[in-house]
Amino acid sequence: MTRWSNLVIGVLALGIIALSAFMLERGRAGLVITDLAAGKTPATLYHQPESAGPLVVVAHGFAGSRQLMQAYSLTLAQSGYAVLAFDFEGHGRNPVPMSGDVNAIEGTTQRLVDQTLNVLAAGRDLPGVGQGVALLGHSMATDIIARAAIADGAVNAVVGISMFSQAVTADQPARLLVISGQWEAMLRAAALQMARMVDPAAVEGATITAGDVTRRVVVAPGVEHVGVLYSGSGLREARDWLDATFERESAGPVVKPGLWILLLLAGVAVLFRPLAGLLPVAPARPVVPVRRFWAAVLLPAAVVPLVAVLIYRPFLPVLVADYLILHLALYGAAQLAILRVWPLPRVVWAAALALMLWGVAVFGFAIDRYAASFVPTAQRMGIIAALGVGTVPFMLADSVVAVGGWRRLVARLAFVSSLTAATFIDLERLLFVLIILPVIVLFFLVLGPMGHWVTRQSGAGAAGLGLGIILAWALGVSFPLFVAG
Repeated sequence: MTRWSNLVIGVLALGIIALSAFMLERGRAGLVITDLAAGKTPATLYHQPESAGPLVVVAHGFAGSRQLMQAYSLTLAQSGYAVLAFDFEGHGRNPVPMSGDVNAIEGTTQRLVDQTLNVLAAGRDLPGVGQGVALLGHSMATDIIARAAIADGAVNAVVGISMFSQAVTADQPARLLVISGQWEAMLRAAALQMARMVDPAAVEGATITAGDVTRRVVVAPGVEHVGVLYSGSGLREARDWLDATFERESAGPVVKPGLWILLLLAGVAVLFRPLAGLLPVAPARPVVPVRRFWAAVLLPAAVVPLVAVLIYRPFLPVLVADYLILHLALYGAAQLAILRVWPLPRVVWAAALALMLWGVAVFGFAIDRYAASFVPTAQRMGIIAALGVGTVPFMLADSVVAVGGWRRLVARLAFVSSLTAATFIDLERLLFVLIILPVIVLFFLVLGPMGHWVTRQSGAGAAGLGLGIILAWALGVSFPLFVAG
């Protein structure tokens, strides 16, 4: 690329970043946002200055964090509520691992219910909190908040997003709104069943009342399990439900950060393109012959899931991260052997460091502030280092084999397919791999091009090392910490 084209791309990327950051910060404008400890739990309180609104405790889903719930937290805080969002054990900044029996209600579930009740108790005593309390949660948290509301007895309303809970009965929780994404068929059916416990003729979009029980089941159009967290219709439904509960009329903005988060991340990634042109130049490797490419793509995708599942034994206090290390290491080693990459590509250390810092620090800062936790606790640093044993050889092989647009697409689809196949071979142990797949897909979509630019400029060694460490970091901060027993 010419100097002028690099300049144009850089200016456009900076413009996108500036506009996105402005729009994202606008959702925070006028609020007091305080990181604190609710008991022993890391939490964030959002509220308007000089006001004391009803308390809304916000809980995230599995492998999430309080940042992931910011659309709801900010919208409700802008409407005058005091919002307390927190990190479950094993998630986000919480250093305490999840524990107990995940298959028993009195195990892990009860520990998380107790944690929620402790946060609720701490929240009631915080400055800026008025009378009344509601619980709002997504996915895994919906079962937790339903049980917590029943146990507390003084919760005025519950909002479940992508909800499934066997704790819900015909009369508990007494006031319940369920929001499901249009593309969540199974959860939509479960939500409708909750309404039909009260009225067998209940339909989506209707409010059902019987005695002291009020239920409403709604659908957020055009979204799935994550997109539902950014749906404008879902945000308005939650706010209207709470306003009706507490006899309020909210006039604050509905904060919809989803599009701006995507544009911000895209801008940060694209800005790296002209910067990559300033990196040291290394000799280009010859393109892998077509037959060897197909062998390096198809053989590991077919064989590695069978071998990895067979020899896998848990060895880390993190759900299925140890399996990913094994799968990635075997996959990368198999591809490097088939590609006959020996000696390994020379690492241009300045380029590898630049890519790593851009991905972890710059890109990571944007994610951590607006989308999901990206800053690891001390316990997670060892997990990140261990993951690097698998991610570095995998990304080194990927940087060699995935040269060319269609080749990158095929190579990465093959890898995602191999992980999916491994999950279904041993669904009982590896189910949580499916939950982490979106992190890997997002990594390929956003950070993959950055590695491609480094490969062209400074060689596969720099790209493989840099992307390998970024991937290890991204996975290491996403997986829930878990200790059995």
